[in-house]
Amino acid sequence: MAREQMVMPKMGESIMEGTVIEWKKKVGDSVELDETVLEIATDKVDSEVPAPIAGIIVEILAEEGETVEVGKPIAIIETDASAAASAPAPKEEPKAAPAVEKTPEPTPVAAPAPVETPTESQKDDDGRFYSPLVRSIAKEEGLNQADLDAIKGTGSNGRVTKADVLDYISAKKSGTSTPSISAPAPAPQPMAAPAPAAGKIHAGELNISSPQNNVEVVKMDRMRKLIAEHMIRSKQTSAHVTTFNEADVTRLVQYRQKNKNEFQKKYGFSLTYTPFFVEATIQALKEFPLLNSSVDGDSILIKKGINYGIAVALGEAGVGGLIVPVIKNAGEMNLYGLAKSVSELAGKARTKSLSPEDLVGGTFTLTNYGSVGNLMGTPIINQPQVAIFGTGAIVKRPVVIEQPEGDVIAIRHMVYLSMSYDHRIIDGAMGGAFLQRVKQLLEEFDMNRSI
Repeated sequence: MAREQMVMPKMGESIMEGTVIEWKKKVGDSVELDETVLEIATDKVDSEVPAPIAGIIVEILAEEGETVEVGKPIAIIETDASAAASAPAPKEEPKAAPAVEKTPEPTPVAAPAPVETPTESQKDDDGRFYSPLVRSIAKEEGLNQADLDAIKGTGSNGRVTKADVLDYISAKKSGTSTPSISAPAPAPQPMAAPAPAAGKIHAGELNISSPQNNVEVVKMDRMRKLIAEHMIRSKQTSAHVTTFNEADVTRLVQYRQKNKNEFQKKYGFSLTYTPFFVEATIQALKEFPLLNSSVDGDSILIKKGINYGIAVALGEAGVGGLIVPVIKNAGEMNLYGLAKSVSELAGKARTKSLSPEDLVGGTFTLTNYGSVGNLMGTPIINQPQVAIFGTGAIVKRPVVIEQPEGDVIAIRHMVYLSMSYDHRIIDGAMGGAFLQRVKQLLEEFDMNRSI
């Protein structure tokens, strides 16, 4: 036989573990080289994992919902076809176990296989699971078992994640309370008793008198939990303020209309409005570098390179959540390079083929709420950045145009622009000046430039 281990892959420099979301193959299925075998989740992105070799899956070592360290085996693949052909016979033995005298003893021995032992060792007396990474962080920070038990897990089946532990440690050091800590003290228990069970919605809390069976309870999936956590943390971190402006983008619209078919034929992908907005904001960022920064304590870190994040909604009407892939070194690209990067990253996001490296390092973000017809919005800053730019729908409106011979009313293509920024370091004058500069760049777009 030639059995090869399939291990939890390393999905990025900072990724130390992954959670099995779904097995696409089962025991006994054949797989080709690079064929998708399972889907895993990290704290950065969900990814499909391809088979490292061709063969037949003879054993699955990590169940769905289980978190496994990078490099640990998750499945066994038999590459010898003749050996694999005989593999189903042993798998049928447990079904016939009652008729086999010698089965009872081997079965307990096989159950705690080497891969299962570490998993069990991560559980406490109550059967609560703690990943190796969580226990490692707890050990380094001097947390005991009581501390771990006091942390309310936000992961699958209440599992304590790395973020939960870090939030607990941060709150403990600052001496403040945190939602990640459950209240184990006896005194609050009577007050907490009337609260609904986890995952339930209490009709009384919603001020409705209808029976509970008239309320649909929908559990948040992993991505929605991450988005919720990220958004709340951003509002708690930055002093948000939003500034609005509107731009006449008639020249830009005419240019795109004139060149989009040629662009599609020449390059093989569509020319959308997004790269034009990205290009204009990049130029403005070079003139207002403070908006391409982050805050570290009482220091401001101004980034020399521009890594541009593009918010992408997943699924119809965004039901699949939101993700922000990053165009690295966007400040060095021309319009074609930006258009190509936007198209590639959006495609990878929608096909779940982004790598964790595609999602890190962003210094500025654009969100296009106009893609679903909305005119304006107040986006939330993507931490640790200090600003996020928003574009609304481009619509035709009658506007007053000043001319030397007198004002006229004309039909123009107009768009509302907005930018939320961190008022801790960016004042309204600078935020407004930045937005005004973007407006100017869009309105003065050169219609004679080469594509």
